[in-house]
Amino acid sequence: MLFLGVPMIISMKLHSTQEEIDAVCDRIRHFGYKIHTIEGVERVVIAAIGVGDVTACIESLEAMPQVEKAVRISAPYKFVSKEYKEGRTRVRVNGLEIGGDQFIVMAGPCSVESEQQIMESAEAVAAAGGHILRGGAFKPRTSPYEFQGLEQEGLKLLRKAKERTGLAIITEVMSDRDVPLVAEYADILQIGARNMQNFSLLKQLGKAGRPIVLKRGLSSTIRELLMSAEYIVAHGNKDVILCERGIRTFETATRNTCDIVSIPLLQEMTHLPIILDPSHATGKRSLVPALSRAGVAIGADGLLMEVHPCPEKAYSDGAQSLHIPEFNQMMQSLKPYIEIWKQSRMTEGAVAV
Repeated sequence: MLFLGVPMIISMKLHSTQEEIDAVCDRIRHFGYKIHTIEGVERVVIAAIGVGDVTACIESLEAMPQVEKAVRISAPYKFVSKEYKEGRTRVRVNGLEIGGDQFIVMAGPCSVESEQQIMESAEAVAAAGGHILRGGAFKPRTSPYEFQGLEQEGLKLLRKAKERTGLAIITEVMSDRDVPLVAEYADILQIGARNMQNFSLLKQLGKAGRPIVLKRGLSSTIRELLMSAEYIVAHGNKDVILCERGIRTFETATRNTCDIVSIPLLQEMTHLPIILDPSHATGKRSLVPALSRAGVAIGADGLLMEVHPCPEKAYSDGAQSLHIPEFNQMMQSLKPYIEIWKQSRMTEGAVAV
């Protein structure tokens, strides 16, 4: 059983030696705390956890000449907070960096329906400049009588699509027992809105060995989203990507209400990458391109959207899926926004240095 207690962050001075780092770790253990993680190359940051008042330990550590500062993390979400890590986390997938200097587009059908459908989708996404293919092999449906996905056969088709196009694969995992199976085939595991607080699943994802896209629950607060991300990180997986996909409100004109301001707000609160799902946030394909442009403009790290060769015949979410020509047109319309986005990231990097 994992018990975090009270975490501290200890920042070592620049270019600290291994001997100096070991001495600080020994001092931490002397006070009864455990080393959780040690990160960094030039500047090492040590995270420690334990129970009780950390004041005496912090005072002792700050008296050590090799320690720059030692602080207690006050946020309830410890390891995903900006207090733990000031810079951006960059999640590496298939030669890409999500959260870095490249805007990432993940696109594909809601469900994997057939080999022809997923291959056509994959080739279209790759040709349009997309980076990652999405497709559901396991599908959570409101009705038990609706299409539930092809399961392992769908995973095999996704792998085949990757082999043909080179696109990384993101697909949803619904149960803790399915994590090893899905991780065997997928590059990124997606956690849907309905499972955001499935804590047994979140704990298992800490051992998945794959990056995670964690979608915000339909009626979940930002704090609850961050606490769910904390479950994954605290259990060993640092590669978590947050996804704003719209929340349930009184409005009925759209499928959900896109809380787009959550993106810059989350960037103030966490170091994790944040992407936007404009398909679920609207439920209407006509609104997806405009919301996608807004997502780029407001600073999201990427988009996750639904594209289908023939949405009218889709087994699920056809009304919000773009036709391939619409996706091509949208990708073209995003280019000037992405150029401004890149300039903004470069400015941020210069300020940080």
